[in-house]
Amino acid sequence: MENKHKTHQFKTNINCSGCIATVTPFLNEIEGVSDWEVDTANKDKILTVKTEETKEQQIIEVVQKAGFKIESLNN
Repeated sequence: MENKHKTHQFKTNINCSGCIATVTPFLNEIEGVSDWEVDTANKDKILTVKTEETKEQQIIEVVQKAGFKIESLNN
């Protein structure tokens, strides 16, 4: 079976381990997300999410629900 993971990148304000701990349960509840990470060393705090299908809007809504700013870089 072919691996069809899509990678989405977002600019966020998730900037510390406490923020990552806050957003973790929200991101982990999205069905089809295989892996995600936040590059807190990058000034734009890049969130990279790998999913089985396109769920960009769902990722944005979930991160906002967790209380963070998020903006797609996939355009």
